[in-house]
Amino acid sequence: MAVSIRSLGIDRLELEERIALVEELWDSIAADSAAVPLTEAQRAELDRRIAAHEANPDDVVSWEAIHASISSRLKA
Repeated sequence: MAVSIRSLGIDRLELEERIALVEELWDSIAADSAAVPLTEAQRAELDRRIAAHEANPDDVVSWEAIHASISSRLKA
């Protein structure tokens, strides 16, 4: 039998319990992230982004600006 939300009973959990479970799963994945190597395309994209940042270190958007932008979109 394949593992699924239903077979594990996750569909019967409250929303907050499911969110907590997702967070716990994500933490376990992050702890093992070294076991999943980057693809060449992912490594190239990271290298490109690092080079772009190093070339223009002041070309950034503050967390406050990002938060304000997201908040205004959610209120619209």
